[in-house]
Amino acid sequence: MDATSSPHAVPPEMPQYGQANHIFQLMQTMLEQLLIHQPQDPIPFMIEHLHLDSDDVPKIVILGPPASGKTTIAMWLCKHLNCNLLNTENLLGRELSLLAAEARKYYRRFRSLPSQLVVRLVQERLAEEDCVRRGWVLDGIPESREQVLMTQMLGIAPRHVIVLNAPDMVLIERNLGKRIDPQTGEIYHTTFDWPPEPETQNRLVMPEGISELETARKLLEYHRNIIRILPSYPKILKAISADQPCVDVFYQALTYVQTHHRSNAPFTPRVLLCGPLGSGKSLQAALLAQKYGLVNVCCGQLLKEAVADKSKYGEVIRPFFEKHMAVPDSIIMKMLTQRLDQQDSVQKGWVLHGFPRDLDQAQMLESLGYSPNRVFFLNVPLDSVMERLTLRRTDPVTGERYHLMHKPPPTLEIQERLLQNPKDAEERVKLKMDLFYRNAAELEQFYGQAVTINGDQDPYTVFEYIESGLINPLPKKVP
Repeated sequence: MDATSSPHAVPPEMPQYGQANHIFQLMQTMLEQLLIHQPQDPIPFMIEHLHLDSDDVPKIVILGPPASGKTTIAMWLCKHLNCNLLNTENLLGRELSLLAAEARKYYRRFRSLPSQLVVRLVQERLAEEDCVRRGWVLDGIPESREQVLMTQMLGIAPRHVIVLNAPDMVLIERNLGKRIDPQTGEIYHTTFDWPPEPETQNRLVMPEGISELETARKLLEYHRNIIRILPSYPKILKAISADQPCVDVFYQALTYVQTHHRSNAPFTPRVLLCGPLGSGKSLQAALLAQKYGLVNVCCGQLLKEAVADKSKYGEVIRPFFEKHMAVPDSIIMKMLTQRLDQQDSVQKGWVLHGFPRDLDQAQMLESLGYSPNRVFFLNVPLDSVMERLTLRRTDPVTGERYHLMHKPPPTLEIQERLLQNPKDAEERVKLKMDLFYRNAAELEQFYGQAVTINGDQDPYTVFEYIESGLINPLPKKVP
């Protein structure tokens, strides 16, 4: 249900259930599979598809010129993600496949494979149970625009496509030093990645076709094909420079393939900002509310407004304010639920800050059905918080706010009359910081999908990180 449409009386539990269980994505995937396979009886087909539980397995294509390291990256991804590596070599080597036997005969005769045969080998392999259940990485396939179109017509659709790039001279130099372990298939290099074991060194062999002339010819062919392949993957393509350490390339690739693409599912943001005093929660909440039309729910501000309005709850809260005592959680929750149940909060979504501050409050919030779908922790060191808060001053004459370091008063006269708010005193700030960090670990564990952001940087840089986490699906958690 799209809560951004005109007002409706749909219970908030319905869209929350849909978002939590990815109902929109599930239905979208089911429709795609029906259109691709077009079964005569759709119901048993859908039941079987749901039993497979394979909608979220890796489906990755890695492309790149010779010596770009794509096979190494593909192998590392397969080990890390526990999925299957598919390349021309292991597709041809399958002993129990009649199609692979036919392809081997063709390859021995012509030293190449026609596109149709390559795609048929891929289709046959992807239909096997281990690929269906655990996913796959295609190394160097498709090689041409023709192969791309054939795979798309068969419904073979990767979720992530990575293309490695590097200058030709770097690739030629790198290729000349390549060596292969015939026992394990591991690739080494005489300069960059030489094995330490003498036994491994002695059995390394130089692969065929890595001379400078042969590599230049392969590079020319690759460049001719790749410019016609890439436009076929406009929304799922990630280009990575291969002219850097292999480990850096791998982690960039891993980060990308563990990221979900932006969904078309209707989404009503329910954002929770956590962080110590002075971490910038109020500013970030105001920026989110301004740009995305969210309801800005500041717990402390709600209590102050209730007291100022002399409402029913305000009269209950006033004695706690006057005695500088903490307002009981039960009263705070009544104020919060009253605000979060209003039509604008349900329809537009909300950004909450100032609550919860500990595990009990978080559990109480969830038990009443107000679970956030995005949680951000703003991490700011103690020294930065002390600098932000203890140097704040207010002009009692004009009400203007200053900061002794970042926004000093313009004249000595104004500086002499500035006052510090008692809550900004160093002892009180340290006390509140200590209280926050004692509860922060439990809160982070409770909100397992929370995103931690360095709040000790430019506020608009922090906002960009939060915004990215809001509009994009949450990344997969590495087991």
